[in-house]
Amino acid sequence: MNDWAAPIIGAALFAFLSPGLIIQLPGKHRPVEFMNMKTTVASILLHTVLFGLFLILFLVVLNVHLYV
Repeated sequence: MNDWAAPIIGAALFAFLSPGLIIQLPGKHRPVEFMNMKTTVASILLHTVLFGLFLILFLVVLNVHLYV
């Protein structure tokens, strides 16, 4: 049996935390913008930090596993 939690969680976080796709922190004109499909360097850096923190939360702290 293989543990599929890491690739599934990583891919989902990568998709949902892409700057400008669903949410952008910080936005160009407001602190939070939704679905504007534009990005800034600050937004890229913040989303990178959030991606890492969520990945650590799910895989290390919560120790999530999905065996198929």
